[in-house]
Amino acid sequence: MSEPRSVEQRSTAAPADPAERARLARRAAVASLVGTAVEWYDYFIFGTASALVFGPLFFPNPENPIIGTLSAFAVFGVGFFARPLGGIVFGHFGDRFGRKAALVTTLMMMGIATFLIGLLPTTEQIGILAPILLVVLRLIQGFGVGGEWGGASLVAVEYAPEGKRGAYGSFPQIGNAVGLVMSTSIFALVSTLPDEQLLSWGWRIPFLLSAILIAVGLFIRFKLTETPTFQAAQQQLEADAEAATPKERLPLVELFRRFKKPLLLAMGMRFGEAVFGYIILTIGLTFATNYTDIPRTDILIASTIAAAIAIYTYYFFGRLSDRIGRRAVFIIGSVVGAVVAFPFFWILDADNIPLMYAVYAVAYAIGVGAVYGVEPAFFSELFGTKVRYTGVSLAAQIPSILIGLWPLASTALLATTGGDPWPIALITVLSVLLGLVCAYLAPETNRIDMTKVGEEER
Repeated sequence: MSEPRSVEQRSTAAPADPAERARLARRAAVASLVGTAVEWYDYFIFGTASALVFGPLFFPNPENPIIGTLSAFAVFGVGFFARPLGGIVFGHFGDRFGRKAALVTTLMMMGIATFLIGLLPTTEQIGILAPILLVVLRLIQGFGVGGEWGGASLVAVEYAPEGKRGAYGSFPQIGNAVGLVMSTSIFALVSTLPDEQLLSWGWRIPFLLSAILIAVGLFIRFKLTETPTFQAAQQQLEADAEAATPKERLPLVELFRRFKKPLLLAMGMRFGEAVFGYIILTIGLTFATNYTDIPRTDILIASTIAAAIAIYTYYFFGRLSDRIGRRAVFIIGSVVGAVVAFPFFWILDADNIPLMYAVYAVAYAIGVGAVYGVEPAFFSELFGTKVRYTGVSLAAQIPSILIGLWPLASTALLATTGGDPWPIALITVLSVLLGLVCAYLAPETNRIDMTKVGEEER
């Protein structure tokens, strides 16, 4: 009978050659960027369509169009309820069996759902079945996103060279900005169509184009390899098994047993960032379209320009956090977000188009850029390797239950107040300050050894 193979023989070790490690790190960063760009392209076009066309197409109410927009945002919010479940499921498989398979699955799931939305008949054509199918596909989208961001972040951060986790971790966030640029620019083009053409076929174009992007994303992700940090964790599991060490708990159980405080702090940071981000991504568009004279195309172009600038600021702030710390950079972005929330709506309400372009750029590229740019590295460094996928995913996705209702709630607030945005601005400021406090209470992590996180508690 042959001898059992050693841990080294059974596991694929990380390449020892520094040049090969650097090459694989760059590939991981690009895979995170491209895949996340595809995922968020899909996601943003749904949000934009909710603000512009889904109301009259799937929830027609000629007497009061804002009711149709409210219904569309309710469907938009439904997807957020599926995201924590996706985070749990894909987090479990990502922590137990590897990051790659989970990431390929999330990309396919969301891509197929998005393409099918572009083929959906409208309520006028098939009645109530149309909004039902829209909800089902939205739930599939949300489930896929629930496991996407955490895995993409880990692939970039766990492969990053020493002292560059913030810079490499910014790549999935850059993918977010690229996805926003693609989605808003395409919608800006189709929104120039006459309303009749936009509502009949023009709105479908951004959804159907996602098929091309999905093919590119899958090609890149299939070439991924597992991260050195995950491989090391797998080797330790095999060594523990040979030494008859007690079996590891499920990642979700282990997360809540040993990492409750980091999870709560990361959730608070994520909540503040997302509430502020959505006033730029969807709420500003709704407010401008329904309560100002600013053309919708100008808002979409402003969003596109702001996201294009953020492609650079995400990386800048991620790299800056490698030097001065994650907490400091996150706090800088939170302060900008709190300061700009009220002026953002004042400028829109004044129909001042040049200032509108400026405030969009500042709010998104700096206010969102600083906090969102450091989240992958910051959140990843708060959790141990064996629960990291689950921890990062749930930190981002549990708050999404409330965040997903934010566009709906803000639209309802606007309808109740007759278009007065001050309650929305106030809620935004309070949410941003919550994220700031959580960042202040979190430990500084930019110099830690990620393979040792949580081990001191054993």
